[in-house]
Amino acid sequence: MSPTGRLAALPCGRRSKWIVLGLWVILLVVAGPLAGKLMDAEDNEASSWLPGSAESTQVLVEQRTFQPIDTAQAVVVYERPDGITAADQAKAAQDAASFATVPHVVGRVIGPQLSADGKAMQTVVPVEIGSTGWNDLRSAVDDMRATAAAGSNGMATHVTGPAGIGADQAEAFAGIDGTLLFATVAVVIILLLLTYRSPTLWLLPLLSAGVALFVAQALIYLLAEHAGLTVNAQSAGILIVLVLGAGTDYALLLTARYREELRRHEDRHEAMAYALHRAGPAILASSATVVASMLCLLVAEMNSTRGLGPVCAIGVLVALVAMLTLLPALLVICGRWVFWPVKPGYGTAEPTRTGRWAHVGAWIGGKPRKVWIGTALALGACCIGLVSLNANGLSTAGTFTGTPDSVVGQQVLTEHFPGGTGAPLTVISATGPAEAVRASAAATPGISATTPVVAHDGLAVFQATLADPPDSQAAKDTVDRVRTSVHAVPGADAKVGGSTAVILDAGRAASADNRAIIPLVLGVVLVILALLLRAVVAPLVLIATVVLSYAAAMGISAFVFAHGFHFDGQDNAFPLFVFVFLVALGIDYNIFLMTRVREESVHRGTRAGAIAGLAATGGVITSAGLILASTFAVLGTLPVVGFAEIGFAVALGVLLDTLVVRSVLVTALAIDLDRHMWWPSALSRPGPPPEPVGAAPADAR
Repeated sequence: MSPTGRLAALPCGRRSKWIVLGLWVILLVVAGPLAGKLMDAEDNEASSWLPGSAESTQVLVEQRTFQPIDTAQAVVVYERPDGITAADQAKAAQDAASFATVPHVVGRVIGPQLSADGKAMQTVVPVEIGSTGWNDLRSAVDDMRATAAAGSNGMATHVTGPAGIGADQAEAFAGIDGTLLFATVAVVIILLLLTYRSPTLWLLPLLSAGVALFVAQALIYLLAEHAGLTVNAQSAGILIVLVLGAGTDYALLLTARYREELRRHEDRHEAMAYALHRAGPAILASSATVVASMLCLLVAEMNSTRGLGPVCAIGVLVALVAMLTLLPALLVICGRWVFWPVKPGYGTAEPTRTGRWAHVGAWIGGKPRKVWIGTALALGACCIGLVSLNANGLSTAGTFTGTPDSVVGQQVLTEHFPGGTGAPLTVISATGPAEAVRASAAATPGISATTPVVAHDGLAVFQATLADPPDSQAAKDTVDRVRTSVHAVPGADAKVGGSTAVILDAGRAASADNRAIIPLVLGVVLVILALLLRAVVAPLVLIATVVLSYAAAMGISAFVFAHGFHFDGQDNAFPLFVFVFLVALGIDYNIFLMTRVREESVHRGTRAGAIAGLAATGGVITSAGLILASTFAVLGTLPVVGFAEIGFAVALGVLLDTLVVRSVLVTALAIDLDRHMWWPSALSRPGPPPEPVGAAPADAR
């Protein structure tokens, strides 16, 4: 038996299957308690999301010279359209004294301050950002909202500012892991039942994927606690969807090949060994593309993007190991009965040979050039929607699918006070020229006021209030002007931070990541495909089809977001995240198809091999695509626009790839290009197809 055959037989041997199962049970017992601690290890502080080298991030660090703990300002807003009364002012003053005693409130409470029009008041409350990030903001802001609302006598009250917005974001992400887990599991169960039409078979892929998720979460927790891996709510949420979605995909493909081999082999252990030997390389290559694509994120400037890469890569690797070891062991332990009521009997006909996808392949084979040209033109037309793409960042109001209290409060604040009130710029410089720096900032257009300079330990700090709303383009332009102005002060080494500066720096870093990582991912995937298919033309064709699929999905999504959902725009990192997931996951289906086409082409030639490959893989790949698309669509259940947009675009892209690109476009191209698809390998040479290289695994006992 070849080394590959022995390795393939390991999880499904008559005795070794029990050893594999026992090892996974032990691993699950150890991993279970650790997986539950992952949420406690999340780092949702600003520094875990921002670009590490950005000026605004440096300001966050240097601010600790003046205040060793990180804080965010909550702005309590009171409004009475008919005019604030003396009783209202007394109530606000009493509230301000109460705010000072709220847990996590630190420093001096400022206010209440009456607006120039006499219709509103504001009180600024500094809130500590503790080790749990925005969760501390949430409890403090909830207390302030309750205090302000009590006895308001018809006066509207809101809590906004960075702390209020952060608290509402924490509320939006509250229970994200549980919500995503239960919703994703429910979707997977329904689709597996529809796919297998068996009351029992669905349990094994879902069980294997669930075990993989727990083990991955435990491993990531250990790395976060002891190796400095950064995990935040975003990466922890996407991990759930990715592991369950990708893991179920791998399970479907392996199970389909196993069912096919059961019709050819009487011994189920032998059938599984052949299934692993034949399907294993495609599954390995598929996971390698996902892992390599995710690891490309390590070059990102944004800390949140950089941290997402290894988290997702670990999840996919654990899912891969589970599907190539635990699932085969479970399948052979259960035997053929698990496929009930349609058990694949030894010697029975393979239904895919004459099924729906065989007919689709025959139809494409009759006019391949017309099919692929027409399909490409249709996808190209979908790309026109890219003119609606507005991936320049989301406003505060545009971050949420609803209208939380902090958004309403910000609107009230902007109506009655200078636009940047509650979210000022923070300027830090050397002590000596600090007054010159303050004067330079105060004279900058777009700045309405500055605070006195405070000096400590060789550094000086002051705040500058923006005239425009902090999330507006005008405010971002003001940040650039202030930076230009204060940087020109000799010997000051001045830096400008604050909420608006953070938004500006994050947007620019995300744009830089888009330009750097997208070509890198394409290059890495191209190399993997070339090694797998031992060709140059086929990988280039597959990459081109996936890029076209991505552009079409982005075009449709951008149009729907703008004219259907009426979203303000997209996050700066939206194009990169969708690209990485669609290319890494979308290329999976092309790998599954083309490895089977290559296998069939060895015996039949490329034209017949393409039709046979589509017939054999069409049903299972479509089912896998539906499951993966549905799991990503679950992200749309969260009240956060960024997640909803990523979920929608990835789900749409996966559906396009499985139903149109892989089944129609790639098949038609393979038939039309014929043997030239495999250039420069032996399959591209004229003459009879070469004999297969290598032997299948021997009896797995």
